[in-house]
Amino acid sequence: MIKRLILVILVSVFILTGCQFGQISSPDFSSRQPFAMKDFFISETFFPDDIMLVGLGDSLTQGVGDERKLGGYLGRLASEMENFQGIREVDLRNEAKRGKRSDQLLKQLKSGDINEPIQEADLIIVTIGGNDIMRIVKQDLFQLRIAAFQKELVKFSERYSEILMEIRKVNPNSPILMVGLYNPFTVVTNEKNEFDQIMMNWNEAILNTSYTDVNACFVPVSDLFNSNENMVYHTDFFHPNSKGYEQMKDRILESLESCGLKHLAKGEKDF
Repeated sequence: MIKRLILVILVSVFILTGCQFGQISSPDFSSRQPFAMKDFFISETFFPDDIMLVGLGDSLTQGVGDERKLGGYLGRLASEMENFQGIREVDLRNEAKRGKRSDQLLKQLKSGDINEPIQEADLIIVTIGGNDIMRIVKQDLFQLRIAAFQKELVKFSERYSEILMEIRKVNPNSPILMVGLYNPFTVVTNEKNEFDQIMMNWNEAILNTSYTDVNACFVPVSDLFNSNENMVYHTDFFHPNSKGYEQMKDRILESLESCGLKHLAKGEKDF
């Protein structure tokens, strides 16, 4: 009888202990906090884009004098931009031509012949004005007067404003870089001359035109060619050589940040 009682007690203790273990080991889901998935952000530069780079104007954008045949500053710029984060490939359209003046560029724009690349352009770069000046030099070579350049400057300023307006009719928003002029005659003399003042006046006109458009910017280059000590001129002593175009490309890249395209200057697309 006593043995049977002891057995019943032992079995009861075992059952009660097992129930307690089960209660302890069972998780209480009622106190579990809800889990919220956070938004997953993908950068715009994660999937690289193709962009269109369009060059307009004269021989400087065409790349005349580049003995390495890399397309002048424009070709070098396109190659470097392809290394930027967010850019897969740069489609380069160079519509510039040697000898072109501002009146000829304006006529080209009004004709509509290059509307397609301008409309698709993500970045537009213009060099114009050097041949306007050289036409005066050739016409009055032995009787040059500042007054002649000042008179033509008024017309040039009006044409440049029209050039900007024609571009904006086709492409209202893409950035436009207006590259300035330089004095090629510094290659034969280091002395200050009247041409320095002429170039300053014409560059100021381009600068003022850029101020009229929120997405336009002036890029100065005159200091890059104020002498030939660094051998930046081609053998014609007028156009840049490969080294000169390399410096122009670097200046344009520097200007991207000062012009407000900071992300692009750091290697990211910002169009």
